[in-house]
Amino acid sequence: MIDKVKNEVINLLDKDNSGHGMDHINRVLDLSLKFAKKENANVEVVALIALLHDVDDYKLFGMENAEKLTNARRIMNNCNIDENIQEQVCDAINNIGYSKRLKGHCPTTIEGKIVSDADMCDALGVNGILRAYVYSIKMGESFFDRNIFPIEDMTAEQYTQKRDNTTVCHLFEKCLKLKDLMLTDSGREESKNRHKIVVDFLYHLFDEENAPEWVEYLDNYLKRL
Repeated sequence: MIDKVKNEVINLLDKDNSGHGMDHINRVLDLSLKFAKKENANVEVVALIALLHDVDDYKLFGMENAEKLTNARRIMNNCNIDENIQEQVCDAINNIGYSKRLKGHCPTTIEGKIVSDADMCDALGVNGILRAYVYSIKMGESFFDRNIFPIEDMTAEQYTQKRDNTTVCHLFEKCLKLKDLMLTDSGREESKNRHKIVVDFLYHLFDEENAPEWVEYLDNYLKRL
């Protein structure tokens, strides 16, 4: 059953070049299953949520798909997933993602919390930096512009709107906040080192760019976290 679902997801996301393709899905799946063992969660449900969590992402498929979970429901129906399990999976997916968290929503089940944490962990560390850069390229944004500073206390509406932005701003506006949004002990432990990798990267970047004003900004930002 899981293999059937995965094949359907591959057909949908395998050619994605925005940082939400199968490499991301596979990393989230692997990390979610690792967390599931530690947290004594339902492995089958965790696997389904992890595989399907981006198949209706608004950035890829639009808001209507995101609201109706069109692809997730179609895939689970095609794979004859039990209706009760489908509802558990859809409820979790509806509450996973940084834009959802900005609106005050988060998963309520341990399975949903696990995948939420794994997904956010993949937005940290080396892969998190690379994914942010890949998405910026797709959107035609710069990696770093010393004259464009992050938006403080960003709202969900601001997060989903098209605007002048850079990879570095995204790291501040989202990625560096994720460590404090973890919902499980496994996620909190995993995110610590990944968070530090992003912080160290930014300090090195600003040093190489001879941008002391950004070093000061990062210092002050970290004090407020």
